Amino acid sequence: MAKMRPESLLLALGAAGSASAASLPAIIADNFFFKRAAADAPNGYAPAPVDCPSTRPAIRSASALSPAEQSWLQDRRKNIIKPLRDFLTRADISGFDAGAYIDANSKNSSRIPNIAIGVSGGGYRALMNGAGVLAAFDSRTDNSTAKGHLGGLLQSATYLSGLSGGGWLVGSLSLNNFTSVQAIVRSTPDKTGPLWQFQDSIFSGPAKGPMQPLSTVQYYGNLVSTVNSKEDAGFNTSITDLWSRSLSFQLIVAPEGGPSITWSSLQDDPDFTAANVPMPILVADGRAPGEKVLSVNTTVFEFNPWEMGSWDPTVSGFAPLRYVGSNFSNGALARSERCIRGFDNAAFVMGTSSSLFNQLLLNLGGNGTGGINVSSFLPAGISESILGVIQGFLGDLSSDDNDIADWTPNPFFGWNNGSNPGAQSRRLTLVDGGEDLQNIPLQPLIHPARAVDVVFAVDSSADTPAPGANWPNGTAMVATYERSLDGIANGTTFPPVPDENTFINLGLNTRPTFFGCDVKNFSSSAHIPPLVVYVPNAPYIAFSNVSTFTFSYNISQRNAIIDNGYLVATRGNSTQDEQWPTCVGCAIMSRVWSRNNDKVPDVCNQCFKRYCWDGTRNSTQPTPYEPTPLFATMDISSQKKNAAAAVAMPRALAVVGAVVAGFMVLL
Repeated sequence: MAKMRPESLLLALGAAGSASAASLPAIIADNFFFKRAAADAPNGYAPAPVDCPSTRPAIRSASALSPAEQSWLQDRRKNIIKPLRDFLTRADISGFDAGAYIDANSKNSSRIPNIAIGVSGGGYRALMNGAGVLAAFDSRTDNSTAKGHLGGLLQSATYLSGLSGGGWLVGSLSLNNFTSVQAIVRSTPDKTGPLWQFQDSIFSGPAKGPMQPLSTVQYYGNLVSTVNSKEDAGFNTSITDLWSRSLSFQLIVAPEGGPSITWSSLQDDPDFTAANVPMPILVADGRAPGEKVLSVNTTVFEFNPWEMGSWDPTVSGFAPLRYVGSNFSNGALARSERCIRGFDNAAFVMGTSSSLFNQLLLNLGGNGTGGINVSSFLPAGISESILGVIQGFLGDLSSDDNDIADWTPNPFFGWNNGSNPGAQSRRLTLVDGGEDLQNIPLQPLIHPARAVDVVFAVDSSADTPAPGANWPNGTAMVATYERSLDGIANGTTFPPVPDENTFINLGLNTRPTFFGCDVKNFSSSAHIPPLVVYVPNAPYIAFSNVSTFTFSYNISQRNAIIDNGYLVATRGNSTQDEQWPTCVGCAIMSRVWSRNNDKVPDVCNQCFKRYCWDGTRNSTQPTPYEPTPLFATMDISSQKKNAAAAVAMPRALAVVGAVVAGFMVLL
């Protein structure tokens, strides 16, 4: 990639430069709203050599969980006991004494359910809808543990995965001290800077203020100069570097978007180290530059706090994430090679998982299809010289066809030569985890090694066409099921699901559905997959089907979509089914009861009859899907609506007496 040299930047942008934390007033620099992941990279955004630890880093086989994860799990499985007990007790499963059961079996892991949550891609739509679902699952959200709600499910989960926009959500919460959605929504720019201030698009940059001193001119200068610093250090750069740096300003509370914050720094976060929170995992796909279509047998990569790599038989290996960027060969780092730190910039990991947006950025450069004019995304008054710098920078990137995330040097060079298609390439290029149509990050959660019992699959995909565009229709579920039938599945099974037309015709895309309820269907499988609770985006109080490529939302619209996601998770705070929390409890316990031949309570059998897909199919072409909200819609016209009103949702929605003739008004 040809760089825009600093001299050119200074001529075009004036004194663009980057404002360092030191230039902020001391009281502001020391009192950022959230604690955040450590800024542990040795040289900002640019990877840099460091002394290797006494045990030199190496690639390990994907034959089992890493020792670090196994050790962490011992504590996490203990720490979920109390929140799980509280949740199941509130679920009120008739004929099942949840408190006595958990007390009696708290030290027997085979009798304690292992819960995971996966949040799909879909840009800001996925972040906001997913945020509402996680707020509903989070006991820290006001009134989320009241009757009809689902608070505590998040605290009971072991794994939390995301990709693309869902990865922004998982990453933003995790990197900001595993904070709550409610805390973010109630915050204001003077306390968090540009965190989740989506009214300021990444193209215009964050609004200048006491927590964020960069002007738009300086913002662009900062983006370009930090990306250039990585190339000056001798590492390949791509459009994803620019995209990632832009995202960081909205997703991480830190000066300049935290260029020194790494994904691997999560392994040292006190709450994560103590196993008080779920393990965050992001997903990406392997793809060569210029390759346009990915199939079900594409290699799926995951990023967890300790490692990056793949369970797939193609790679079947994991690299120590903290030292990715080092020159591994045949699974080892030669004694003559120094260790590299800082390659795994936290925003770069999130950007890797969401590189679908790279095509839009390339189009801004004028060399992609459509040739969008970058000036249409920028505030009025930006000078032609600035436009020229941005256009030229993007044009340089697109001329190399770098619509990927470049993880060169390939840590898996010379690794698994017989099956790894990239084993002889020094370059490893990754893209958006949803490009193979698996838009829900299920692969890390269904692998047998993790022994997950139930997955809550939050789907904010944009599958349906106009007039009811951008709603899910089960495509992601179908893709994962089809992959489970391919050789690349390597023993990883997945519950059968119907085709997309059936999802629409049976209304499976409008309400939660359980897949894989009857374990007898897996009697011939070496592994029984988790039960999957499919939670699709649907309209309750807002049209939450905004376009994946909409980059700006006023605060009212942001809050309305988050509120709507809360109702998606709770089925309108159980106004659509007063037994919904009970049925969720039944789904959580289902695999445990089957595994131990325990009697299933009658109320759960009733739940399974209502929510389990029974194999019925209707593959005829459906009528155009054009849903209407179940309840009165929220007013999203005001830019200045109090952000704190957003997570007044549980308080307002808890008043079930506001439901009249099947409709509910959010007051």
